Amino acid sequence: MANIKSAKKRVKIIAKKTMVNKMIKSSTKTCIKKVVMAVEAKDKAVAEVALKNAISAIDKAYAKGIIKKNSCARKKSSLTRLVTAL
Repeated sequence: MANIKSAKKRVKIIAKKTMVNKMIKSSTKTCIKKVVMAVEAKDKAVAEVALKNAISAIDKAYAKGIIKKNSCARKKSSLTRLVTAL
């Protein structure tokens, strides 16, 4: 554990940021799962709405630096292909 006051503060700040990043990553994964579930149920209307929400969540995660550029593009592309295949 840190002894210096500023180092102790950094530990607390990093813990808070880690929790926020986990929350955003988790909600993004949930949005992706909703798209996949709608595609499996063959419900195109619900899938399109879920796709729009998922792409928005993925872009927000990328903007905050939680996921990388190519990962963002890959996730959006694969989800779009799933929905358009319906």
